[in-house]
Amino acid sequence: MDFFETILWPLRWLVELVLAVWHQALTWLGMEPASGLTWVLSIIGLVIVVRSALIPVTVRQIKSQRRMMDLAPEMKKVQDKYKGKKDQFSREAMSRETMALYKKHGTNPFSSCLPILIQMPVFFSLFYVLRHASENKTGIGFMNESLTNSFNQASIFGAPLKMNFTQGWESGNWTVVVLLGVIVILMIASQFFTQLQIMSKNVSDETKNSPMYRQQRIMLYIIPFAFLFSGVTFPLALNVYWFTSNVWTMAQQFIVIRNLPTPGSEAWRARQARLKAKGKLTDDEVRALDAQSPTKVDGQRTQPMSKKRSKKKGK
Repeated sequence: MDFFETILWPLRWLVELVLAVWHQALTWLGMEPASGLTWVLSIIGLVIVVRSALIPVTVRQIKSQRRMMDLAPEMKKVQDKYKGKKDQFSREAMSRETMALYKKHGTNPFSSCLPILIQMPVFFSLFYVLRHASENKTGIGFMNESLTNSFNQASIFGAPLKMNFTQGWESGNWTVVVLLGVIVILMIASQFFTQLQIMSKNVSDETKNSPMYRQQRIMLYIIPFAFLFSGVTFPLALNVYWFTSNVWTMAQQFIVIRNLPTPGSEAWRARQARLKAKGKLTDDEVRALDAQSPTKVDGQRTQPMSKKRSKKKGK
């Protein structure tokens, strides 16, 4: 047992427990123990348990991401203030002002990564559980000989769940190659769409004009392709877990953005418009919405004008 396996021992035990419970429950419902579908549903059940437990952390992460985007204009002012100043005093002052901003907004650059950091140990715990099973080794808890044999026999559409892309290619099992290729494409697409939801709909207009926003737009097109490594390296069963988790994230983001949007963003205006139509906004909220909403004149959309500009136009 290597160092990481030892560190992950408690999580591996829990992963085996959840998989065994879901597998047993599906078997009781009449599904074949060695069926690939039974194991896929058991893995999806593991995703449901893990992601449900992480909902409070994920909500904090989403709010943290929103705060990070909101403080971008203020961060730009601090950076401009010390631009070109490389002395130690200036660097320390810039660092203090930056930390003060994080404290003021109740966020930091690492808090937005918390859910993924928590999920990675679970992901690698599942990797070790499935790797030992594929080597005909029993687990450390509930992955007994019967479940191990069952997993090794499991396949879906003729693709063994224990096989990865390289193994499928070398053995000529093109079903594995095609399935993993499709899953990787879907993972990249779902990750891209999830980030696009945030960047395009849940960011205030002021933040969209900041350099930080433009940098994050670039990352939007780079980060999803990290799943290429997952598709080639990890077995089909593990990619099923990761893809299902991505779909969960995408749906969760949609719900959060729809119901808890960033003030001043496109999603916020859409939500306020829905509430206005239902008569659930106060007069002050209606005025705030109207001030940000474009109006139509002769079939064209025009932005609202200040009182001063309005008077000039009237003259």
